[in-house]
Parts: sequence; C-alpha cells; structure tokens
Amino acid sequence: MNFSQAIRSAFSKYATFDGRARRAEYWYYNLLIALLNIGIVLLGVSGGEHMTGLVIGLQVIIGLGTFLPSLAVCARRLHDTDRSGWWMFVSLIPVVGLILLVWVCTRGTLGSNRFGDDPVQ
Repeated sequence: MNFSQAIRSAFSKYATFDGRARRAEYWYYNLLIALLNIGIVLLGVSGGEHMTGLVIGLQVIIGLGTFLPSLAVCARRLHDTDRSGWWMFVSLIPVVGLILLVWVCTRGTLGSNRFGDDPVQ
C-alpha cells in the first residue's frame, strides 16, 4: 500500500470504526496530518503576525475535518492487533498511554480475527 492508496482508504472509510487497517494506512494517514500541520505552521511563521487569523482558521478546519477519520483509523489499527478500538483512550493516561504507540507499531494478527479478515492478504 503506497501513500496515496493509504490516504484514499482512510478517507473513504471516513467514520468506519469496524474492520481492520494495515500499519501503512495508519502511519501514512498520520504522516499526512503531520505534513499539513507543519505546512500551516510554516505559513504562519513566514507570513508574520498578520497571518495569525488565517493560520488558526486553517488549523480549525483541518482539525475538524480529520478528527473522525483519525479516530476511525486508530480503532481499525487496534482491531488489526485484535484489540478493541476503545483502547485508544488509554492514550489519555500520562505515561501509560505509551502502550498505544507500541500496539499501533506491532504487526497485526495473521489471518482472520474477531474484527475481520487480514487486510494484508
């Protein structure tokens, strides 16, 4: 799965919390969000103080537009590791939330699990 396929897959399943997501889909989606945020920050830095309103507006629009897909792709990624999507909220607990990073980095279960077929096959 390449970058464009992963992004297309993440946005085509905009609010789909069932099924499974490959590591590539999860990480490429998060790379896109990071690049968009870096671009907005650079726009604000290069534009000076008079660009503050535009930068804040862009951040709000991007944040609102990517909130649900971010939750959905994280839930599907956890499903791939045979964990409930509700585990994503462990990230709200300081230090303990780092376990979520380990889980999204690990390889998904081979073959089918309770959340569906293996997305790699």
